[in-house]
Amino acid sequence: MPAALNNFKTTLEDLTTTTANVYTPPVGYSTVVLMAQVSNTGNSTVQISAGVNRSNNYTSLINLASVPVNDAITVLTGRLILNFGDTLQFASSANNSSQLVLSYLETLVTGS
Repeated sequence: MPAALNNFKTTLEDLTTTTANVYTPPVGYSTVVLMAQVSNTGNSTVQISAGVNRSNNYTSLINLASVPVNDAITVLTGRLILNFGDTLQFASSANNSSQLVLSYLETLVTGS
């Protein structure tokens, strides 16, 4: 069966104090990240950091952004393009306090 040309997906992740590789596009696909939102489900304000690691070069999207209790932060204000080998990374200042919702579109890269 041939690979699908386009795949809409959502990833749910509980963030921790250890920087996590939340998403890497699969081989043969580029990805458009449509939405990344982190909610604070804990009892105190948390700080969220996120970035893209490309070829061992880290670029911060947000760094220690404060999210009050029972609130959320939108990490992206536009779309983010990721290629195979890129990694989207997230971390929180507290364990068991932050939840990420990541929505994206994987598109098969075809030769021209």
